[in-house]
Amino acid sequence: FTCLVLLPGRGRLHFVGFGPERPALEQLARDFNIADRVQFDGAISSEQMPAYLRQLDVLVLASRTLPNWKEQFGRILVEAMASEVAVVGAESGEIPNVIGEAGLTFPEADVESLRKQLLQLMQSPELRYTLGRNGRLRAEAEFTQELVAAQTVAVYQQMMQKS
Repeated sequence: FTCLVLLPGRGRLHFVGFGPERPALEQLARDFNIADRVQFDGAISSEQMPAYLRQLDVLVLASRTLPNWKEQFGRILVEAMASEVAVVGAESGEIPNVIGEAGLTFPEADVESLRKQLLQLMQSPELRYTLGRNGRLRAEAEFTQELVAAQTVAVYQQMMQKS
């Protein structure tokens, strides 16, 4: 699950994807009497993703490191940044390096830090706009397919020179 939508005046939470925690999250929404403000969108096709992302105010990637897994890249962050959506990510694996100065990060599993950042973003359309714009610039400067392909070729060339 990945996405959060904040709409001015009234928060709305959208979860994208599937996972074993969905029933527990659905029950939690009912327990807190916010089920009408929580939506489980399931899988979003790659063709639909740009339009889906553009409707968001904020995207949150709240990954947690596990004994056998650590966030390697978080491509959804780059896709959101390219769509000028403000991003917030856990300080898990490569997430802080992907976000750089173009978004906000919080310590893994620190719900209070995440809450404070989301409240700040909810109260500041200017900050959301600035982070969204900075994210777009970062995506264009660091993460285009052409640039990533060139960097990949350079790594392979360097490896071949060493052998």
